[in-house]
Amino acid sequence: MDSFKNIQNTLLQSSVNISRSRTDYFFTILFTLILICFFFLFSASDNTSPASRLHCPPNKPPRPSSAVFPGARFASKSYRSCAVSAAFSPAETCHQIPGNAVGSVSVEEETDSCDVFDGHWVVDEDFEPVYKPGSCPFIDDSFNCFKNGRPDSDYLRLKWKPHACEIPRFDGLKMLKMLTGKKMVFVGDSLNRNMWESLDFNCSIDFIKSPFLVQEWKFSDKAGTRRETLRLDMMEGSYNNYHDADIIVFNTGHWWTHQKTFQGKYYFQEGNHVYRKLEVADAYKKALRTWARWVDANINSSRTRVFFRGYSSSHFKGGQWNSGGSCYGETKPITKEAHLAPYPWMMIALESVLSKMKTPVVFLNITKMTDYRKDGHPSIFKQSASTIRQGMFQDCSHWCLPGVPDSWNQLLYAVLLKSHKTLASISSH
Repeated sequence: MDSFKNIQNTLLQSSVNISRSRTDYFFTILFTLILICFFFLFSASDNTSPASRLHCPPNKPPRPSSAVFPGARFASKSYRSCAVSAAFSPAETCHQIPGNAVGSVSVEEETDSCDVFDGHWVVDEDFEPVYKPGSCPFIDDSFNCFKNGRPDSDYLRLKWKPHACEIPRFDGLKMLKMLTGKKMVFVGDSLNRNMWESLDFNCSIDFIKSPFLVQEWKFSDKAGTRRETLRLDMMEGSYNNYHDADIIVFNTGHWWTHQKTFQGKYYFQEGNHVYRKLEVADAYKKALRTWARWVDANINSSRTRVFFRGYSSSHFKGGQWNSGGSCYGETKPITKEAHLAPYPWMMIALESVLSKMKTPVVFLNITKMTDYRKDGHPSIFKQSASTIRQGMFQDCSHWCLPGVPDSWNQLLYAVLLKSHKTLASISSH
């Protein structure tokens, strides 16, 4: 209150010297109101709990905490933001609708009755990534296709468009405000790392490697030899690092397609029992049920918003990643839905498990949108052009950045924006 009295006295003293004309009087009142609003805004920022604060780089002041997201069905680093630094212009949307027009509907409101994951990619020559290719120093070299010499750029001119609505363009500053005072964690395999690096902020957002979500293990056979197994009945041990986060984005998928996992011989374990042979589909369901039980028992859905990102499609031709599989020379996406692969068995299993959970989980079903994009992978440009050699392994499962994962985060942003507005509306009543 002392700060407020000082501001008030200063304003009163200055107002004595201001002309009594109607115009000057009006601007004095307006100026006073603006300063009072700023005073209360910054006073509120002092009430942020240090325990819930994102870790910002040195010399960055703490930002005010915002309301916690409620649950709804649907390697930590401190970085200067590439996505945010490119978004200092006012928020853009795919189309503009006058806010005061009778019967007008905002882009965010349009998504209420729309499946944003059901759509297609459209060419937009004016479309620009939220950060310029090669400009972000924090992207792994293996995802930095521009830096590694990829010569084409049409893959950067594709925009995801749902069939039934428009989605808001990613606004890094608005996203930062929604995440202020929050802890956000990506838990899963390197495809979640792909997504995490796309969402590069000026605060610490965690990525925790857990490719199966359940625990990789070792046991001794009768001969005393130590063998690797996968404990389908035990959560991977890093959960203490994220169980109390405000937003968690899980995924698991690609490691279940690897040879040892897919064959399932003497690899899957429950308790002390190691299966001589277990089909990978059955093992995957058991692992998901273990994850679901852990979430239901340990996640407070009134505090933590849980997401599960679906399977990201690969596009190897002529083999797998280690057997001559290739996507080099793919510069155009698939354009016809009829040419897409069948819906993955893993996603059918996931939907079944999610439907039986008591904790609300947002399913980010990006499988279809990624299946179109055979043009978006690093391929041979996973490394510097000077080191590319004939017969090298190609990467046709991860994605170039900028690229497809930026659209995943645009959809994540749309869901968070919708829930943030809903919560603000409820709080105001």
